[in-house]
Amino acid sequence: MRKIIVLSFISLDGVMQAPGAPDEDTSGGFKFGGWTFPYFDDFGGEVMGKQMGHPFDLLLGRKTFDIFAAYWPQHDNEVGRPINGATKYVASTTLTEHAWQKSVFLNGDVAAKIRDLKETDGPELQVHGSGNLIQTLLKHDLVDELWLKIFPVTLGSGKKLFAEGAIPAAFTLTECVTSPSGVIFANYSRAGEVRTGTM
Repeated sequence: MRKIIVLSFISLDGVMQAPGAPDEDTSGGFKFGGWTFPYFDDFGGEVMGKQMGHPFDLLLGRKTFDIFAAYWPQHDNEVGRPINGATKYVASTTLTEHAWQKSVFLNGDVAAKIRDLKETDGPELQVHGSGNLIQTLLKHDLVDELWLKIFPVTLGSGKKLFAEGAIPAAFTLTECVTSPSGVIFANYSRAGEVRTGTM
């Protein structure tokens, strides 16, 4: 079975919208695109390199796929090579083919198709960006691990990682390190149901 791993940059108040650039996603009047920039350092680059330094395929929403497809095919570098070499599974109601090699499009009952995809042989499926797709994955309990980068900033509004799709679920912290700039890199694995009690 293939694991689905969600890699997300989030603010302290859970916003994941447009971490990389001012014009990445301005929907809803979002004004803080590129909010991760002041906190990136060599330490963060090393962690990201480790997370993407082994075989993986990509599971993407349509908007994130469009952003990636416009950028990565022109970048044959240490980061670009594994992304370009990965199979890109894309949830889309309209696209059926694309010039970017190794792109596969999922339509119809996307959750069922992703569940079937998890049963196939192959490397882990990494989810980058793709806020709407993540809500579908969370709703159908398809996320095996969360690799979060938690930045020391609150944004007040914007698309949240845990929005309408999240179900009650427990997770176990498997790894946690902090960068000199204050970014917490925390990895969590799915760990059954929520347990309650009295303190």
